[in-house]
This record gives sequence, structure tokens and C-alpha cells, in this order.
Amino acid sequence: MSGEPPAPPAGGAAQATGRAARLVAPLLIGIAVLAVWEGAVRAWEVKHYVLPGPVLILETLAKDWQTLLPSLLHTMKTALGAFLLAALGGLGIAILFARSRWLEASLFPYAVIVQVTPVVSIAPLIIVWVENIEIALLVCAWIVAFFPVVANTTLGLKSADHNLRNLFELYGASRRQVLWRLRLPSALPYYLSSLRIAGGLALIGAVVAEFVAGTGGTASGLAWRILESGYRLNIPRMFAALLLISLAGIAIFAALGWLQHAILRRWHESAAVREN
Repeated sequence: MSGEPPAPPAGGAAQATGRAARLVAPLLIGIAVLAVWEGAVRAWEVKHYVLPGPVLILETLAKDWQTLLPSLLHTMKTALGAFLLAALGGLGIAILFARSRWLEASLFPYAVIVQVTPVVSIAPLIIVWVENIEIALLVCAWIVAFFPVVANTTLGLKSADHNLRNLFELYGASRRQVLWRLRLPSALPYYLSSLRIAGGLALIGAVVAEFVAGTGGTASGLAWRILESGYRLNIPRMFAALLLISLAGIAIFAALGWLQHAILRRWHESAAVREN
């Protein structure tokens, strides 16, 4: 037997390499696409009012930042408000559905109808019925975002292990105890996953509602800036506003993904770190 200590496991290095690859690979592809885009625009001398290059878009973003930032904050305010309403309201509705099959059978089809109806078609009615334009935009964005929370959380509440449910009943647990100590923990991964979907949909709903409302002025969102830029053929600013919307959606998705991982990583298999 040799006195040399055993070699440390290589799992940590492999995991670090995998994480770096997941970050670097998309970044390299994105840089390559932008480089090709910029090179093609310059090579073919494409007019900026037809297709601006990435460099011009970034320059426009920096130049018009004082105009675009308030619009970004306005859109994010609507999206985050709708997201919070969808997260809390969807959870409450899912709990009601899980506690009453009759209630779920009666109301769930109407939730499906609201979800599959394009918000563009009902947004004008909501804007007419609701006098406050801010509340109308919030309602439109909420309609788009709430259904994934309801559907996924209801499924999660139903997915609790039947053997554990029988064990709870054997020990005389009440329905409230079964809900709080078994069904809600079992539904937590479904709920957190639905929030990642609802966050992006809330932003989409807010932008679509702003397009329909067409509100301008100082308290206007990015959708109005896109419309305004199109009217004026200021295509670089249009792309800059689109870039901000995309970055906002990525930030929301990443933040909710981090939250999901932080909550589930210590106990749930879906977030556990695996070694290849």
C-alpha cells in the first residue's frame, strides 16, 4: 500500500466545465450572428431605415436612452404587476380547484376559453370597459399570464404521492394538513416552473396591450416607442426598443430560474446537481 492520498473526485471540475460551456457556447453563437449581420449590412450597403446594423442599434440605444428608459420602466411596471397577480391569483385558484373537483370541472373550461382567446381581440373591449388605462393594461397582461400558473399548479397538487396521502389519512390528518404538508410541497416544483412561463407571458401581454391601446406621451411603454419609430421610419430606435424588450424578458426568465433553483436545489431531484 502506498502512502499517497486518494485523488480528489473530478466531479467538481466537470461540473464547472459544463456550466462554463453552457454560458460560453450561446455567447459565441450570438457574437458570430451579430458579426455576420453587421458585415452583411455593411457589405450590401443596406439603408438604415430598412435594416440597421447591431452597431447602429447600440449607438441609438445609448443616444435615446433617456427616452427609452422611462418607457422600459413603464412596461416593466405593467408586466410585473400582472405577474404578481397571476402568481398569487393562479395559486389561489389552483388550491380551490384541488379542494373541489366540482368547482374545477365547472370553471376550468372557462379558464381555457379565456386563455385561447387572443388578447388582441379582447383588449379593445377591456380598454373601453375599464376607464383607467393603466388598470386596463394590467388586466390584459394578467389574462395572458395567469393560465399557466393555474394549470401547472393544479396538476402539481394532484400529483402528490398516493401512498403518502393514504399514510396521512391513516394517521387522521385533516384536509388542511394534507394540503399544507403534502400537496403544496409536492406542487412547488410545478408552481415555480409555471412562474418562469408566466413571467415571459406577462411581458408579452403588457406589450400587446400597449400596442392595442396606442397610448403616447411621457407615460408610454416600449410598444408605443416601437409604433412611434415606425411612423417616423426611425428603424434603429425601433430595434433598440425591441432589444430592451428582449433583454427584459431574458432578465425575468433568468431571475425566476435562479429563484426556482435556489428553492429546490437542496431537496428536489429536478434541481439537483448531477455528475456525468
